Amino acid sequence: MIERSNHNVLGIYIDAVDYAAAVTRIIDTAKRCQPMAISALAVHGLMTGVMDATHRYRLSQFDLLLPDGQPVRWAMNWLYGVQLPDRVYGPTLMMRVCEQAAAEGLPVFLYGNTATVLDALCENLRRHVPNLKIAGTRPSLFRRLTTSEHERLIADICSSGALITFIGLGCPRQEVWAYECHKGLEMPVVAVGGAFNLHAGALSQAPAYLQRYGLEWLYRLNQEPQRLWKRYALLNPLFLWLLALQWMRLRTFSPEDVRLPTEDLRYG
Repeated sequence: MIERSNHNVLGIYIDAVDYAAAVTRIIDTAKRCQPMAISALAVHGLMTGVMDATHRYRLSQFDLLLPDGQPVRWAMNWLYGVQLPDRVYGPTLMMRVCEQAAAEGLPVFLYGNTATVLDALCENLRRHVPNLKIAGTRPSLFRRLTTSEHERLIADICSSGALITFIGLGCPRQEVWAYECHKGLEMPVVAVGGAFNLHAGALSQAPAYLQRYGLEWLYRLNQEPQRLWKRYALLNPLFLWLLALQWMRLRTFSPEDVRLPTEDLRYG
């Protein structure tokens, strides 16, 4: 198990941990009923913070930011020589946390996506992790919540008996939600993005060899070209360019260069 340390990648501190260390920290925090914000960031998630000083501040408040994408892992190995053997992929992390939560009797709550996806997700999780206790689910409303809706959601999660909440609102909405809400929840809040769709069977997973070589984006682009082409055409080259500037020390990316949020967005 790799002990936690974090490193500045384009102004975002990413934790150099493996699955075992991440799962252990999440489970231990759940047992202590303490708040914790976790997200697994691929290039897109990282770049949302790079390009927005307000969102960079939100990410700086997370307890764990994990290298979800192979390019993020490579960047850490390249810049700092941390020798991470693998990324910490959100869908795999979710399943491993669920397995350990089931073994230790820790209920989970699932928030985000649609009711149809949540139903399929629950069915598949119960099939693969039979002892998992799902304390509750809530689909997204795909809009900003009113104050009363937001307060009711937090109250429902707190009263459900859950000790871990998984969020599948999509990036960066799920990270905004985790930042705004995790301190009001006495449990780990884990943003796992597309894991809901993958484990529900609504989205197919890239072959292992594409994942290993950092080409999962190409598989996803082929699945959803209209939605994703701008993201990959613009953000991937920009990520590589900025990373080269950091490596050559031609540009400094300071994690302290942030802007505090002026309001809660209450994404739901």
